[in-house]
Amino acid sequence: MNDRPNDLLRIRPEIKKTQTFENMGIEERFQNETLRPILKLQNPLLIEVFQNYIQKRKGVFYELSVEKKLDYIESSLIKDQKFRNSVKGMLIGHFTVAEYKVYQQQSSSLNKRMMHLVIDRLKDQVQLLEGPLKKVG
Repeated sequence: MNDRPNDLLRIRPEIKKTQTFENMGIEERFQNETLRPILKLQNPLLIEVFQNYIQKRKGVFYELSVEKKLDYIESSLIKDQKFRNSVKGMLIGHFTVAEYKVYQQQSSSLNKRMMHLVIDRLKDQVQLLEGPLKKVG
């Protein structure tokens, strides 16, 4: 029997400091109950994907000042549509069907929230992006 919705919800980490209120808007509730746990779950992959993105662009990221690195992170997820869509797909693929239906209704504003959360998460972990990828094997 396919138990995909429960399997997806079961593997998501709990985020203790996130609160929900009855009068909270749909978008904020979706952000706190769906997007944040998925982002936390996918964090190691997001870091790896961004490191790969840096490498494909000849590693110029590594020569930048911290401030310029933060700008680079933001710019890459706002201006590079192909990369942005790839990251969105990594997250949307973890939605349940019910969550996807909510997402469809509010996709424009939820996409903005999603990308801002990804940008903030990568910026907060810029120290993990300091060196080139290590070749294994």
